[in-house]
Amino acid sequence: MKIENIDVNKTLESTRKLLNEDNSISPALKSIIEVLLVIITLLMNRLNLNSKNSSKPPSCDPNREKKSQSDPLGKKPDGQKGRVGTNLKPVENPDETIDIPVDRKTLLKGRYHQAGYIARQVINIHITRHVTEYRAHILEDKKGNQFVAPFPGHVTRPVQYGSDLKAHSVYLSQFQLLPYNRIDDYFSEEIHVPISPGSIFNFNKEAYALLDQFDHKAKLTLIASAVLNADETGINVNGKKAWLHVTANDKWTYFYPHKNRGSEAIDAIGIVPNFEGVLCHDHWKPYYVYQCLHSLCNAHHLRELQRAFEQDKQQWAFYMKALLLEINEETKTAGGKLPSGRAKEYEEKYNAIIAAGEIECPPPKPPDDGKKKKGRIKRSKSRNLLERLMNFINDTLRFMGDIDVPFTNNLAENNLRMTKVHQKISGCFRSMEGAYIFCRIRSYISTCRKHGITVPNALKMLFRGEMPEFMR
Repeated sequence: MKIENIDVNKTLESTRKLLNEDNSISPALKSIIEVLLVIITLLMNRLNLNSKNSSKPPSCDPNREKKSQSDPLGKKPDGQKGRVGTNLKPVENPDETIDIPVDRKTLLKGRYHQAGYIARQVINIHITRHVTEYRAHILEDKKGNQFVAPFPGHVTRPVQYGSDLKAHSVYLSQFQLLPYNRIDDYFSEEIHVPISPGSIFNFNKEAYALLDQFDHKAKLTLIASAVLNADETGINVNGKKAWLHVTANDKWTYFYPHKNRGSEAIDAIGIVPNFEGVLCHDHWKPYYVYQCLHSLCNAHHLRELQRAFEQDKQQWAFYMKALLLEINEETKTAGGKLPSGRAKEYEEKYNAIIAAGEIECPPPKPPDDGKKKKGRIKRSKSRNLLERLMNFINDTLRFMGDIDVPFTNNLAENNLRMTKVHQKISGCFRSMEGAYIFCRIRSYISTCRKHGITVPNALKMLFRGEMPEFMR
């Protein structure tokens, strides 16, 4: 690493060498200098972390490069020759038609007849309030007895909010993640319908209650699936740290908030403890308590291998990363599963790299002071990674022998990203109740999108008492 043309690594090595050779330095001063060198090394390693060698997001990368506007193949920007265009298409039945007659004063004298027209359409939007008044007729007999027609079941008050307005509010709050005050401003200024933050919260709470059947079905469906992706991320609930857990596959998503991250939370959710398929995760140890098959996220492995190579100069890490990428490419080319013979060859290459790593990155030696210390001797990050890859070879390479098992756990991680966006836009959850509401509605929205249902339609169906096809 260089800072203003100073090679920090070489400077540290030179300092350590001089420190070992100089016998005139007192032991106390020598110890202080060694501690400072360790601190500098740790800080330098942190500065070197980025999205390619750690779990940090790309937005945190220092000197992040902007995406180039030019194509590496030399193509000009915009559409290429031969491409299929996606221009706007005219609507068969426009909402409004405006005829533009020819000004006959601009024409020469003579007889003219109508020969058709040329149409051009302007697509616009009208966001407006729509009020429906229900008038229940009253009949009265000769004796003065009155008989009133019953209102529809959903009309219960003299003036009330409609289902589509509620769906739109929940859409802005739980999908677009707008704060309550901004939603209030939108409805008041754009649609001229005043809605208090309390009403917005009540709409979200109503959606939560309507999704009770979905919540139950989502759990049962995920438990019965062949492969699950699981992950968790920290959330802020009224200033306190909590955790949002996700369990998902390619068709269903289930979010759940909990004050804990480990087995207590996983048991409370109730999906993983009853699951018997393959669970994909990032080697969070509490997952290994459960007796199902496991598959580790190789996206994490690739980043950790990159860090081991860059910071710890581990050559075995370089070759292991290249091997995992090679296996993944060949597995995709083969349709998602390698023949047993080819898989065996890759296992042998994998074990050979592990053996080389054992020599290059051996386990730490016990202290030579003769005292036995309790617990496991601390290992370096590279050694921990090597032991994980060595002890969990089947879980690391499971993707190449099972067509349903993915190479990474990105499906679960992608589902969690909008939670971080929510925290940035709207801040923390004010209560655990708000977190529960958010998680159940987001579970429903994510699942609907995976089934090809748009979010507005999904929420309109919910408030109208309808259920999507996949729920029937």
